[in-house]
Amino acid sequence: MPLPQEFHDIAARVNNWGRWGAADETGTLNLITDQVVREAVRTVRTGRRIPLALPLRQDGVQTGAIPGRINPLHTMTAVNQQIFGPGTVATSDDTVTMGLQAATHWDGLAHVSHSGRLYNNRPAGSVTAHGGAGALGIEKAAPIASRGVLLDVARAHGAEQLPGGYAITPEDLDTAEELAGTAVRAGDIVLVRTGQLRHYLAGDRQAYAFPSPGLSLRTPEWFHARDVAAVANDTLTFEIFPPEIEDLWLPVHALHLVEMGMPQGQNWNLEQLSEVCAAERRWTFFLAAMAEPFVGATGTPVAPVAIL
Repeated sequence: MPLPQEFHDIAARVNNWGRWGAADETGTLNLITDQVVREAVRTVRTGRRIPLALPLRQDGVQTGAIPGRINPLHTMTAVNQQIFGPGTVATSDDTVTMGLQAATHWDGLAHVSHSGRLYNNRPAGSVTAHGGAGALGIEKAAPIASRGVLLDVARAHGAEQLPGGYAITPEDLDTAEELAGTAVRAGDIVLVRTGQLRHYLAGDRQAYAFPSPGLSLRTPEWFHARDVAAVANDTLTFEIFPPEIEDLWLPVHALHLVEMGMPQGQNWNLEQLSEVCAAERRWTFFLAAMAEPFVGATGTPVAPVAIL
């Protein structure tokens, strides 16, 4: 189905094309300035580190529903091999084949296009089978380290997890922001917890994948108004799935990545972070979530760490 007028109206309101110049390939990560990082470091009080990545494993979150997005296949290429001759130091090496967006990851700005265009009015055809992303590759992502804010929407609703198919609204984000006791500000990285990952952690990959709560079509304007640098959550599809508007697939992806130039992350494990933030009554922290610089890639695995 063609993109509806409602989508185009929102796109016009959140569009960042040209905001950082016609040649920009970094998007909203430009908002993570040196001053933002200095202020983010001040959130560290105890030095406690909370890992947010899922283990990379062959029985990971992917079910085969997305062609080519395979869970990691780990192979040993050397096992205690004395490559310099008998009696020398032995080495073991291994290799991995996987979808770059198989587990905890960032979606880069070349991941999605609409109407033949990518972020900053670049042609979708700049992504090719042999070269990958000729522009907007994940290697162009500026160092991703800033103040993180956990918007625990599930906890704000008094629930362990939101029901499948729940569409998170700007009002939900407001409520979670009130729970966090802080205002989301320019350059922040926002983590939205739905509790959906609890299905996967309990061993049910299918329930994790579908149906899923997620961000609704109304939320990109919320993030745009606050100049958020990036958003990640604890679901497979990021946005509500199945879509809230019949046959309108991945509109939030298109608004974030194409119109705003804002990276988004999926499959982040926010369960321990949720418990710690609730216990300590603070939902801000220093977040280190560097993108692996795969040249020409449209996304990358990431091992984020929240430092409290």
